[in-house]
Amino acid sequence: MTEPSEARPSAGTVVVGPHGRRLGTVDAVFVDYLLVRTAGLVPVDLYLPIEAATLDGDGRVIVQADADEAYARWHRPLKSVAHD
Repeated sequence: MTEPSEARPSAGTVVVGPHGRRLGTVDAVFVDYLLVRTAGLVPVDLYLPIEAATLDGDGRVIVQADADEAYARWHRPLKSVAHD
């Protein structure tokens, strides 16, 4: 998905790993990344760079990372805020 003329995913597009296992769903599309909500019991947001994603012929986003690797590479937790 590096060419601007290529099709881009939209919100609701399924994201799968290299073996077809579902990782989550695209929640929002930005210029340089996809916000992906994971499919687990406790959903987590992943900030998936566009260049790491490939849109396949079935309309799914394919990434070359399993769930653990995707979390390690693309999860950015919110910063802690001090309470008064």
